[in-house]
Order: sequence, then structure tokens, then C-alpha cells
Amino acid sequence: MDVKKPSRARLLWLIPLIAGTVYILKKEHTAVPYQQTRGLIFGTIYNMTYQHPEDLKIEIEEELKRFDASLSPFNDSSVVSRVNRNEDIMTDTLFRNVFERSMQVSEETGGAFDITIAPLVNAWGFGFKKGTWPAQQQIDSLLELTNYRNVALVGGKIIKKDPRITITCSAIAKGYAVDVLAQLLERKGIKNYMVDIGGELNLKGVNARNEVWRIGINKPVDDSLSVNKELELILQLTDRGVATSGNYRNYYYKEGKKYVHTIDPKTGYPVQHDMLSATVVAKDCMTADALATAFMVMGREKAKAFADAHPEIGACFIYSDGGGTFKTAITKNMKQYMAR
Repeated sequence: MDVKKPSRARLLWLIPLIAGTVYILKKEHTAVPYQQTRGLIFGTIYNMTYQHPEDLKIEIEEELKRFDASLSPFNDSSVVSRVNRNEDIMTDTLFRNVFERSMQVSEETGGAFDITIAPLVNAWGFGFKKGTWPAQQQIDSLLELTNYRNVALVGGKIIKKDPRITITCSAIAKGYAVDVLAQLLERKGIKNYMVDIGGELNLKGVNARNEVWRIGINKPVDDSLSVNKELELILQLTDRGVATSGNYRNYYYKEGKKYVHTIDPKTGYPVQHDMLSATVVAKDCMTADALATAFMVMGREKAKAFADAHPEIGACFIYSDGGGTFKTAITKNMKQYMAR
């Protein structure tokens, strides 16, 4: 069969056509400006960059108010607060989405993630502040109330095995809030954006330079004021959620030993291992947020095995070698996101 090669004239004609198409696409990309919207929510800063003709701050904050009314433990009239007071209420869609995903992550991680851990977290939190430990008897009593299988969502209502059980969504709600804002942008037809709430992210499309988003992960230094912004690594990715959980800014020393704020739902005590932070990449930020917390409970080896067994999950663990040196462990699915 005689295959004709393209003539030189045709090739010369194609070159300006391709160049013109690229120029038009670039012009279309830059014609619509990128907005930057910032504000305060959940005791932290939210920062959004998105390609749209107008600033959407009013709609963004309306969505955050709706979220606060559902899942904020600091809002006495929120759905989660009323559930914790055992009021007979029908939960809303936001609460149900978080609850159902929490139950799934709890099953997947063997209980390393547990939204019924609030009483234990509070006990240790007050202990850290007062310089005293909760007694073993108190821990044993609170462990009886700590089991995600003791709560269920039935017909839109929460059913508890024990009315003293309380729910905390703090280890997943911020990630879900990021996704909720991303969904708002999607409804507006926005295809290029970065949503950031306190370091939890949802990324889509490209930035103003028409490049995929670049995200820096801070070194996990003992820096309670968050002054140090030295980067440990940089990720380059899009169409993903990213979340980080760490033990390096919330801790307590007693008799020369460091105790961190991450509580193991099975033992009732702060975890004791070398991990300082876990950064997770997933299809959505809610999942990344929950898994980052679960990985801090599981420890480096179990967390790495979990991430390696799930192709849609990438993770980076920063840990201490015991001599004050930081080391980094990257799961096989995370390597594709490392900036070169």
C-alpha cells in the first residue's frame, strides 16, 4: 500500500494553524481574570483563587454559614450540637454526608478514625492545659463511649447506643467544607480553582499561568505560632484534594517525655510513634482530611501499607529519626505528584 507523506507545503500550512490555535486557547484562558477571596472561618483562614469575572465572596460566605449551622461544635444551634444534646431532630444533607463518609473511613482503617472520640480528646486537652493527666479509671470509662459502631444514621436521625456518646467532626469537617466550596464554584461553571481552608485544599484545572497547581508542605517544626514557613517538599497536581495532619504544634511535655494531641481511639491514650505529619492526596479533600488523621493514629508502617494498597491515595510522612533529623517517606502513589 502506498502511503503518501505530507507535502512540505502542507506542513508549512499546518504550523501557523497549530500556533494560531494555541494562541487562541491561551488568549481565552487569560481573558477571564482570576479572583482571590479570603476570610476567616473555623478559627483559621480560608483562601480561594478561581477564574471568574466576579468576586464571589458573598456567596462563598453564605455557603460557609450554612456549613457552620450544620457541623460547627461551637454553634449551639448547629445540627451536630443538637445531636450531641440528644435532641430529636432530622439531620441535614451536610451532616449526613460527613457522617456516612466518616463511617466508611472508620471501617476502612480498622477504627483508627472515629468520630465518637470527642470525650477522650477533651479529657486529654484539658489535661494538657492543666498539666495533669486523666486518671486510668476516667480513660476506661470514656473508652466505653468511644466506638463508631455505637452510633448509626437511621431515617435521617442519629441513633446512639448510649446517650452520653458525643460526635466530633473536627477531623473531617474542614476537608468537607473545602469540597463544599469547590462544589459552589463548579455550579458556577468554574473549571480552574484552588480552595484552601487552613491548609486543606481542593484543586481543579490550572492556575493563572496556565500550569497545574504547586503546593508547598511545611517542615514539621515545633512552632506553635506558625512563624516558620520553611518547606519540606513541593507537590505539583490538579483535580485532587490535599490535607495534612500533624503532631508538631499541639503537644505537652511531662517528665521529659513528649505527648501529642492525636489520641488512639482503641487505647484512649496519645499515640507514641515517630511520625510528625501525614500529608494525603485523594480524589476529594474530605477523604484526604479523614485519612490524614487516621494515618497519624496508625503510624508510618501501617499507614504506608494502606496507601500503597489504594491506587487513588497518595501520602507523604515526615518523621523524626530520634536524633532531631527530619526524614520523609513517600508512598508509591505519591511520587507522581512530587515537583521536579
